[in-house]
Amino acid sequence: MIRKGLRNLITDVPGLKVGNAEDWDVGTGVTALIADLPSAAVVDVRGGAPGTRDTEALDPVSLVDGIDALVLSGGSAFGLDAPAGVQAYLKAMGRGYEIAPGLPRVPIVSGAILFDLASPGNKQWDEESPYRGLGRVAAENAALDFKLDNTGAGVGAVAGAYKGGLGSASAVTAEGFTVGALVAVNSVGSPVMPGSDAFWAWPFELEGEFGGRRPKPDVRVDSVFPSDMKGAVKPQTNTTIAMVATDAALTRIELKRLAIMAADGFARALRPVHTPFDGDLVYAVSTAKQPVAEPRALSVMQLGSLAADTLARAIARGVYEAKTRGSFRSYRDSFF
Repeated sequence: MIRKGLRNLITDVPGLKVGNAEDWDVGTGVTALIADLPSAAVVDVRGGAPGTRDTEALDPVSLVDGIDALVLSGGSAFGLDAPAGVQAYLKAMGRGYEIAPGLPRVPIVSGAILFDLASPGNKQWDEESPYRGLGRVAAENAALDFKLDNTGAGVGAVAGAYKGGLGSASAVTAEGFTVGALVAVNSVGSPVMPGSDAFWAWPFELEGEFGGRRPKPDVRVDSVFPSDMKGAVKPQTNTTIAMVATDAALTRIELKRLAIMAADGFARALRPVHTPFDGDLVYAVSTAKQPVAEPRALSVMQLGSLAADTLARAIARGVYEAKTRGSFRSYRDSFF
């Protein structure tokens, strides 16, 4: 039996905290996941227009085997400054990879961005973008509890025809493993089934967490793109960026398989997905609090499938909790 975690947030995975920061004048924000201790992490990139920092360091064959933080940011390429702010905060806390005695520790912080430059707000900042400062504030705000909706990296997000936002969900297995997901939903594709108010992710919903709506019996799915996609889609104006985490003590190779399987959560919640216009990616993190019994491959398969379901739920929650902003109307204002 699968159940939600206590908070139904990624922070139900022991050893993780999340902080958010927003600039409402600019109309953007940053979300930071901070690990209490260096944690194994990998990334799986599926979209055609990704924007990232230090993802190569997460390759399982790389030297550094643990991250201190992961960052999701608005701002398109400008948002790649946000991990530097998180890194500066962690360095001041004495965190980071020890290269040699007497040398500064180097916090390992990877990040990904989405495009929100067309969202309401003043994007004509001066020489310095706001993102480094937002990254630091997000790190300072890291806690077990955090808000969903138009928060952090979800401030300027748009999902299909609906206001997107920051979503999260968690699940606990009968064996006691916890899986969590965190996502900023800014997709070309629609999160809602055609001719319906039901989310594509409805089969995975737990306890009415995103409204409990179900598709009508006459809903048909064909090869035509949904009418409630984004209007004239353009390259580099989208991207759904996500993290999944578990307390299962997985190797980095096993964690890579978890990330690959978790990416299916996009396809369970959005249509179409992984388009040339999206930079979809999934980070996967293990805090290694729970040992994994043999056969390990079976555990990885079960956790990977659950991670995909949990990510699909987080995507639906991010859209369900979002609030209308400017001309971008929320799901609930559209249907409730």
